[in-house]
Amino acid sequence: MDRQRLTLSALTLTTLTVFPLAVACGNETGSTSVGAGTRSSVTGVHWTVDSVTVKGTSRKAATGANVEIGDDGKVQGNYGCNHFYATADFKGDRLDLGETQATEMACEEGAMKFEDTLARTLADGALTAEVGKNALTLTTDDGDRVHLTKEQDAPLHGTKWTITALGDADVAESLPEGAKAYLTVDAKGRLTGRLGCNDVTAKATVRDGHITLGAPATTRMMCDRSLMNTEKTLLGLFRSTVAYELDHRTLALTSTNGTRVTAVAER
Repeated sequence: MDRQRLTLSALTLTTLTVFPLAVACGNETGSTSVGAGTRSSVTGVHWTVDSVTVKGTSRKAATGANVEIGDDGKVQGNYGCNHFYATADFKGDRLDLGETQATEMACEEGAMKFEDTLARTLADGALTAEVGKNALTLTTDDGDRVHLTKEQDAPLHGTKWTITALGDADVAESLPEGAKAYLTVDAKGRLTGRLGCNDVTAKATVRDGHITLGAPATTRMMCDRSLMNTEKTLLGLFRSTVAYELDHRTLALTSTNGTRVTAVAER
């Protein structure tokens, strides 16, 4: 697995400048420009990145890529692997982000390629914004585009939570390549999922920000050592009570021994 220091360090990117306002005439039907004073159109919304189009070629977003601009001017998001943070400064029809900071986790090749594309596009000077029904498109002066969709919070129950990282409060590790790990908790108190190699089921009782997981029943397939190590870590969550934090479409589980599991809602 690749290790991630959660201490933030500045990216070697130019200052991110988002231009979510003033769109030229000729917008598609149903889309509107974001003018001065309509800051609320883009703030306080969890925008999931759908794709990025660069020089006419579109690349589908990596799981979990998103942007959120808070009413307080703070910006946070995920490039597809690493989380990023900045401060927004609204000036009329422009939004400028200060120096961007990001975590330093390395993920599988596909996610890293998308991350590089998204980060460079968002940092490519002024971006023009078109806001449609639950949609936002950011366009660079060169015509490259970031396509985003307004996402509602994902409920804990019934959502397929794809696990993206394991670790503790200070250090996280991305899952090894080929690991397919996810969890779903239904309203009847049953957890099902996959631990990287084997399928799992268990009793799950949700109460007061905690989930009590019963003894796991798993299939018995053997996989690559890295996948089995991931599975061993996840099995450590069972037969115990774990704290959970739900933030929009991200779920974090923390065990009593400090193990932290991060997952995102599958769309």
